[in-house]
Amino acid sequence: MATMTRFVPFRTAMSDMAVLQNRLNSIFNDFARPEGAAQESLAMGNFVPAVDIYEDEHKLSLKLEVPGIKQEDIDVRLENQTLTVRGERKFEAEEKEENFHRIERRFGSFVRSFTLPITVDTNSIGARYDAGVLTINLAKKEAAKPKQVKVEIGSGSANKSPEAKQVEGVTAR
Repeated sequence: MATMTRFVPFRTAMSDMAVLQNRLNSIFNDFARPEGAAQESLAMGNFVPAVDIYEDEHKLSLKLEVPGIKQEDIDVRLENQTLTVRGERKFEAEEKEENFHRIERRFGSFVRSFTLPITVDTNSIGARYDAGVLTINLAKKEAAKPKQVKVEIGSGSANKSPEAKQVEGVTAR
């Protein structure tokens, strides 16, 4: 009888080693965990909110997803060009844990820290909390904002000749 093997194109020895390492890590992590801790780890920790960071010519904005967290349970601090956001999503203890079939939402406290560029004005910060999204806006310093400069291109003489062109450029510092 012939043995059938699964054909996996582009398989390398390194990818096989990575799969083996992940499986071994999973086995040892499950073995080292006391019984019943698998459900507890889902219910009690490793909650890290996702964040989007974007920048335009006037400000730097951060949007953190923090659904299920009350506004008073969120702490935003700015110290020495470091923005720190702390909070905690608490487990609802009203229902008994043995009645749960599955707990996938993450609970616990979190801390996210961001090093801000020196172009940010640390005296001008605003935060807004709406529908589970915390938005933090940081204005840029005046020196960091782009400025428009008119540049005249011509033949080099002081008089404007008909072939002289005017070009607008944008410079940033």
